[in-house]
Amino acid sequence: MHQWKFFRAGGFDQVRLDTAADLLAIDELDQKLWVALSCPVKGIEFDARTLALIDSDNDGQVRAPELIAAVRWAGERLKDTEVLAHELPGVPLAAILDDDDAGADIIAAARALAADLGKSDADIIDVDAASAAQARFAARAQAAWEAAGTEAKPLGDASQAALDAVNAVAAKIEDYFVRCRLAAFDERAGAALNAADDAFAALAVATLTNNAEGIAALPLAKVGAGGTAPLGEGVNPAWAGAMATLRDAAVTPLLGERTALTEADWQALGEKLAPYAAWLAAKPDPAAQGDGVRELERLARYVRDLLPLANNFVAFKDFYTRQGKATFQVGTLYLDGRSCELCVAVNDAAKHAALAGLSRICLIYCDCRRGAEKTQVAAAFTAGDADQLMVGRNGVFYDRQGRDWDATITKIVDHPISLRQAFWSPYKKLARMVGEQLQKIAASKAAAVDGNIAATADIGKKLQAPAASAKPAPAPFDVAKFAGIFAAIGLAVGALGTALAAMVTGIIALKWWQMPLALGGLMLAVSGPAVIMAWFKLRARNLGPILDANGWAINARARINIPFGTSLTRLAQLPEGSERSVADPYAEKETPWSSYLLIAALAAALAWWWLR
Repeated sequence: MHQWKFFRAGGFDQVRLDTAADLLAIDELDQKLWVALSCPVKGIEFDARTLALIDSDNDGQVRAPELIAAVRWAGERLKDTEVLAHELPGVPLAAILDDDDAGADIIAAARALAADLGKSDADIIDVDAASAAQARFAARAQAAWEAAGTEAKPLGDASQAALDAVNAVAAKIEDYFVRCRLAAFDERAGAALNAADDAFAALAVATLTNNAEGIAALPLAKVGAGGTAPLGEGVNPAWAGAMATLRDAAVTPLLGERTALTEADWQALGEKLAPYAAWLAAKPDPAAQGDGVRELERLARYVRDLLPLANNFVAFKDFYTRQGKATFQVGTLYLDGRSCELCVAVNDAAKHAALAGLSRICLIYCDCRRGAEKTQVAAAFTAGDADQLMVGRNGVFYDRQGRDWDATITKIVDHPISLRQAFWSPYKKLARMVGEQLQKIAASKAAAVDGNIAATADIGKKLQAPAASAKPAPAPFDVAKFAGIFAAIGLAVGALGTALAAMVTGIIALKWWQMPLALGGLMLAVSGPAVIMAWFKLRARNLGPILDANGWAINARARINIPFGTSLTRLAQLPEGSERSVADPYAEKETPWSSYLLIAALAAALAWWWLR
């Protein structure tokens, strides 16, 4: 058994695939230890042609058995399997094993390609050259076929016109000579095989043209023993044009002047055009694979791609070690002063979010446009806060090729982003609530003022109205009612003042070193529950549902803890060593409300202490 090595990342053990021996032994690794058991061919950043070659059943998914089969095939085709771990751009010609017919075909195709490229056995056949080998094979076959056509054309460039003319009437002429042979066999057949009187009677009542269907169905010419196919007079009117073309394009150039064709002439004409017809039938198919050509391309791609694919399939090495981008990371989204590196492609945001929401990760779905091209991505926000994230905001998405796309938020799956956001969320909610209430009070007061102004402007109309329509006199002032209201207000203010005074007095009564602890405890009492809930959710973040929603079969709990998640979303920071001026000539002057509140609290505490 192979001696495996593992590393721990994402809260679980992942296998290390560093050597060719590690790769070739993946069929021995228990699949319960694989990170993924299936991945889609589309929607990931990996060579689509390589994935298509591995996807043996062409169902759009690469599964564990197909990856194992690809690794095994590559191992069987190489003399030196160590090249699988060298990150080569293709396959060294000297590493190809040629101990069977399949290997002999591959090495023959590789040497033919190397000769075309001016390479030796010590060189590498890279993937681009191997992929172009099929085109080179097709070009050589086409050139050989065209060279053979020079001798196969009896009339040069006019041979095609002659063959087309023969093919246009071949079935009708064959029919005619068969009828003539039957007439020679039995005299009674001559009358029966010519057009019957009823056929002509049926034509007599119709409006006729030379190419009428009824006329074309009649024999080519009058049938008789030893008959000849006329090329001019005596031919069926519906076939007169085709026979004239046959005479001019084929008969005269190949057989000489003729007014009619005997059966022997017809056979001689076919024999003269047969080599040309056979040459046309032998035209090579551009898609036809040469011996070993496709396998050469497959081997070159497998040598280059199998180990990186396994490290993004059997393990998520690139993702968790941050040594490169994983195959499912399709680009980077820049939005709200952040860059989000965990972006996955999606086809249907609503369908994707139904499963991806179980990941406990804050996901932002964006429609991306670049000219006429459109795509959708889901970006994971794992640092900062969600205060300014809202549907309709715009950003820029950079794909793995470096192209920029206009990105617009279309859907948000809300989950905690950071502990900092959770700590301040109660205070932000309170501030929003107070602000909304103040806005409502201001709006109601403004509406009341507007109503009073309108009522004042309408006084003249009311004075001119008849006495019968006048409103009854207002009720007298109720002193008791208003005394109760003022008493209730006084009690509320008194209670609030008492509570505030008690709190300030309690703080003042503390020793100096106890005051920060008391304030910290108060803040923890307010923010603690939110932070604890966010901490549990952030620890439970899981990459699996996001990828499962894209067609992957994730086989592990691929967690994204707080430190690792923070590294996936980078906040805006000033460059190291840069200078910064904090003086803002347009900064708003802030009213020191905190100072005023502190002075008022101290005054209330002193007054209470003085009067007690």
